[in-house]
Amino acid sequence: MKVIEGTRWSPRRLALRAWVLCWLTLVWVLLWGTLSMANIISGLVIALMITLLLPLPPVPVEGRVHLLSLLRLIATVAYYLLESSVQVAWLAVKPGPPPLTAVLRAHFAVKSDLVLALAVNIVNLTPGTIALEIDQTRRVVYIHVIDVGSDRALSRFYRQIGQFERLLIAAFERESDWRPSSEKEADR
Repeated sequence: MKVIEGTRWSPRRLALRAWVLCWLTLVWVLLWGTLSMANIISGLVIALMITLLLPLPPVPVEGRVHLLSLLRLIATVAYYLLESSVQVAWLAVKPGPPPLTAVLRAHFAVKSDLVLALAVNIVNLTPGTIALEIDQTRRVVYIHVIDVGSDRALSRFYRQIGQFERLLIAAFERESDWRPSSEKEADR
């Protein structure tokens, strides 16, 4: 019997469901703060109830994950989180007037809505920036940025956004692995 990728019980979908169950169980155990068999079993029961009674709509996965590029993305995001945390802390304690802030427009040349959502989450996690609006069709994100008082600060922001974009594409949307979902093909 051949399993088709789009069917309800494909190996990829089963692996994803197992991952969600494990993740929700881990969150439950961490919330309780004690690793015990009772917490693991109750977490698994809660995870099953959540996934069966409150299912989320399927999100089309259109590319492949490239582990080395993903690790590079994680390391880069971690570096920028640390760097921007120090910058925001310095802005909070330095004497003088408050820094100049602005809403800047950033274009992300990503194809997938899932990767765009990941890009917006990375922006929101970075101290000193927050996404205010997302134009999903044009892939434009309007971002409030602290400290844009110099050309150097502006170029640093756009260089950081460009680097995030390149790393996201390398990790999830390489042209050789890209397969548009059947939902998008039906819309065309």
